[in-house]
Amino acid sequence: MKKLMTGNEAIARGAYEAGVKFACAYPGTPSTEILENIATYKDSILAEWAPNEKVALEATIGASVAGARSLASMKHVGVNVAADPLFTYAYTGVNGGLVLVTADEPGQHSSQNEQDNRNYAKFAKIAMLEPSDSQEAKDMIKEAFEISEKYDTPVLFRVTTRVCHSKGIVNCLDREEIGIKEYKKDAKKFVSVPAHAKLMRVKVEERTKDLLEFSNTTKLNFFEWNDKKIGVIASGGSYRFAKEVFGKEASYLKLGFTCPLPLEKIKEFANQVDKIYVIEENDPYIENELRIMGIDCHGKDVFPYNGEMTPDVIRKSVYNEMKPSIEYNEELVVPRPPTLCAGCPHRGFFYELGKRKNVMISGDIGCYTLGFAEPYNAMDLTICMGASMSMGHGAQKVFNMKNNDMRVVSVLGDSTFLHTGINSLLDVAYNRSNTINVILDNRITAMTGHQQNPGTGYTLQGMPTKQVDLEQLVRACGIDKVKTVDPNRLDDVKSAFDWAFDLDEPCVIITRWPCVLKKFSDQDKEEFKDAFKKQCVVDHEKCIGCRKCIKTGCPALSFNKETKKTTINKDQCVGCEVCLQVCPVNAITKEEN
Repeated sequence: MKKLMTGNEAIARGAYEAGVKFACAYPGTPSTEILENIATYKDSILAEWAPNEKVALEATIGASVAGARSLASMKHVGVNVAADPLFTYAYTGVNGGLVLVTADEPGQHSSQNEQDNRNYAKFAKIAMLEPSDSQEAKDMIKEAFEISEKYDTPVLFRVTTRVCHSKGIVNCLDREEIGIKEYKKDAKKFVSVPAHAKLMRVKVEERTKDLLEFSNTTKLNFFEWNDKKIGVIASGGSYRFAKEVFGKEASYLKLGFTCPLPLEKIKEFANQVDKIYVIEENDPYIENELRIMGIDCHGKDVFPYNGEMTPDVIRKSVYNEMKPSIEYNEELVVPRPPTLCAGCPHRGFFYELGKRKNVMISGDIGCYTLGFAEPYNAMDLTICMGASMSMGHGAQKVFNMKNNDMRVVSVLGDSTFLHTGINSLLDVAYNRSNTINVILDNRITAMTGHQQNPGTGYTLQGMPTKQVDLEQLVRACGIDKVKTVDPNRLDDVKSAFDWAFDLDEPCVIITRWPCVLKKFSDQDKEEFKDAFKKQCVVDHEKCIGCRKCIKTGCPALSFNKETKKTTINKDQCVGCEVCLQVCPVNAITKEEN
């Protein structure tokens, strides 16, 4: 059976065919669809969202130790969160095979950095595979489990955005039922105290030698001989990009198994070509090994360190030419930065927060990060998931040392709070901070495409479950002052801020309103039964053209410079009423959809 699949769909299919029993992840672009597709194989695989990537990998490790083939997936920065258990499980080895999928993002389409996670495999001394298309993604994930069990190692499975989201024809096979291996108590293998870990460390080096031999003989690394004047060494998507540029004018060493690298195979290839281009995205991971071996090559002296190695980038770097394209006047192109959706529950909150003076706003990762932009200008700092409250705490302590009147407002979403924000809030309470902390609860993990989380009441595979009560959780962390407000009611938001700024102790404001794009659950229909049932309209007779409504930043509103009147697009408006509340002449009213 052949199907057209994205790389993420193919990874999920490969996990199914490989006999995987357990899979766990935290959603993050470009990895999210891997678990969403694995979850469709309900009869064969138990798939779960975890609160964060560390927990996801730890749950997967537990399943592996118990004897099941298990998979964890996450975006590249998620591996930073999961690194602690990864490095120790690299020492212990596996029982059931374990594969960790890292979805890297050269080009930073939706990420705060552009790290190259191939370095993790080398650092942790574990095997690594890199597919270049959907068929390889499916086939190689199966191979990864075989390698994991044969060599007693976790396997890092590195994909990139283009491999994750590009589509290709995939030959699908039946599932192979591997069965769950017997679990045997083995403290010397799985209890990593120093006395045991010292012995494990020796075995890791022995395993690396075995993997190096495998790397030089496996069919995952192969030669493709054409004209030998140019030799290209590449892995992953870069291999496909290079072939678009060079075609049969170059020979290729295609690397699918990349940690450890096949040094003997690289030498053999280098001895048969005149000039070598190492084409890889981000770090000179392969190039550095060639230079250590004394092999002359072109890599980052020709190609950029950042961004994707797309065919146009390769062609420009090597030949200093570009394929002809449509010419246009760039000055006429209107910039269209991302913005909060019409009806987004964060709009009213940031509209009010942006008015506050002498405030530092510590932000986090999510849709609400857009609060930094015009017209709100309501975010000053964003680093990583769950960091807003702890960063805000540190900043507030320093402001207090200076005896000035600066206050810190720390902002993060519900899923992000459950990810790593709880520990940060514990720090705020424990160390007697006086920050204002805000949890923007839009009832779903919105930024990555509406995945369930511990606050939604449903599991990944649709089972009803316990729903975290954020207010009770916040109080359990040691916060006594807590308020929950509807962020669309501007007077309530303003009143909550007035209350919070008057306090000299830590407090939490919870804004509770569903994402405008969310599919309502039965609980949502009961709690938010009046949501999105009306639209706002402008009475042009009353409108004075003051543009105050435009300053709310809602994309449903537009201002006509000729008539000097505002108009609301009915196809976008959902009746959140933020614009209605700021209009000074009551020119905006509501009507039924």
